[in-house]
Amino acid sequence: MADVTFRSAQAADLPAIIALLADDPLGQQREDAGSPPNPRYVEAFRAIDADPNQLQVVATLDGEVIGTLQLTFIPGLARKGAWRGQIEGVRIAAAHRGSGLGQRMFEWAIAQCRARGCSLVQLTTDKERPDAHRFYERLGLVGSHIGYKLAL
Repeated sequence: MADVTFRSAQAADLPAIIALLADDPLGQQREDAGSPPNPRYVEAFRAIDADPNQLQVVATLDGEVIGTLQLTFIPGLARKGAWRGQIEGVRIAAAHRGSGLGQRMFEWAIAQCRARGCSLVQLTTDKERPDAHRFYERLGLVGSHIGYKLAL
């Protein structure tokens, strides 16, 4: 895994990112991995790419996308005007799970948050992902809050 690189996603990476998002039981219910990509993905990618406080990240190995996450930098008044780094949409290709790639990707993302002056890193995770919960806790993240969502 020494040759893995982390970079901003490009439009050409979109099909691989969508495939990663769809590659688990929850993603299979929520995502559309058809080809060509659903136009809603294309619109969302353009919005992320145009926003300086958003970063869609891919992990690549030998030119292949094997991981992804979205990193959002959030300004706020709470905590004395603190910036937060929000990590979402974390996925690792099935063949690379358990290889240490997820930890390396998080370390990279947390370093990006520090470089942007964030005071904390946060994320949400589905209650149906107990393996992810254990992974995040091993990284030092603390389940300190309860998140709520309202589907619209």
